[in-house]
Amino acid sequence: MSASDPLLAPVKGAERREIGGVQMEVVRAGSGRVKRVIYRPGFRWSKDMKGIVGTDLCMHAHVGFLVSGQIHIEYADGCRLEFSAPQVVAIEPGHDGWVVGTEPAVLVEFDFEGETARRFGMPEDHRHGGAGHKGADPTA
Repeated sequence: MSASDPLLAPVKGAERREIGGVQMEVVRAGSGRVKRVIYRPGFRWSKDMKGIVGTDLCMHAHVGFLVSGQIHIEYADGCRLEFSAPQVVAIEPGHDGWVVGTEPAVLVEFDFEGETARRFGMPEDHRHGGAGHKGADPTA
C-alpha cells in the first residue's frame, strides 16, 4: 500500500493518535465510536503495547471489519483465530494479536470504549471453545 491509497488517507473529522506504533483515527457516532486502526507490519500486542497498557493481554473487545491485511489472535488458553481481509472481526478480551505478512492490517472498528463486549453481547473475557478456535473442543 502506498500513502496515496484511500485506505490510508486521513479520515475527515477524525481525532488522530498513535500509540505503540498503531495509528488510530476515531470519530464519535452516537454513544459509540467508529475507528480506523492501522497496524504496521511486524506489530505484536505483547511486544508493542503490553508495556504501555500494563496488562499481560489486550483486555478490549474488538468488533469490526478487516479491510486489508492479515492478523492472528491467541488467547491465554491457546485458542487461536486467524483473520484475512476482507473479513468481519469479533475478538473477545484477553488476547495477544499480531500482524502477519508484509502489509499493514487495516481494521475499521466499532466500539463503546470499556463497554464494547457488553454492548455487543460478548463475554467479558475469552471462554475456551467456539467456532473458529483452533484446538478447541467443539463439544465444550
